[in-house]
Amino acid sequence: MLWSFIAVLFSGWLYVDASYRGPGWQRWQFKPITIALLLALAWQTPLMSVTGYFIVLGLLATLAADILLLLPIQRMLFAIGAYSACHLLYTIGFLVAKASLTFFWPLLLVIIAILLAILWSRLDTLRWPVVAFVAMNAVMVWVAGEHYFALGSSNNLSWFAGSVLLFIAHSVWLIHHYRFVPIRRLWLPAILRAIF
Repeated sequence: MLWSFIAVLFSGWLYVDASYRGPGWQRWQFKPITIALLLALAWQTPLMSVTGYFIVLGLLATLAADILLLLPIQRMLFAIGAYSACHLLYTIGFLVAKASLTFFWPLLLVIIAILLAILWSRLDTLRWPVVAFVAMNAVMVWVAGEHYFALGSSNNLSWFAGSVLLFIAHSVWLIHHYRFVPIRRLWLPAILRAIF
């Protein structure tokens, strides 16, 4: 299990490195390889539960979305749909584990409102698919957060942390894609140079 995790980490690092300073072919190669390695890592879990199967299906939807974004002509609407399906599958998997839902997430609603305010003027024809995608992503974070704060197990903490990180990653991706903010020029090369 440790070697599988190291392989996922190394492949992901090669993808991030190629995205910012490496050749294009390396980026195209290591993004699907990283998700495929994550699929293999998830599949080798000794006791697969219903939640585990939904997570594997979500990873398959993520792989499909990543492949759609790597095509020469990006299929943005289909990729957003595949990412939304991924978040829906994760949310169903979290709900199958144990449903305990309340509605007290004003901070999450404020973050969603700020994100949509940043993106709204640039979305054009993809306005409502992106709103649905952000809403589905937020529902996933909400359900995972409710499980963690109500039940407090280590599994629920990992689901919550993973969903928050996924929300942050997709928010940065949307802002970068639609607002053309050169995020990578501002801080990532400096961090990479400091580390390596």
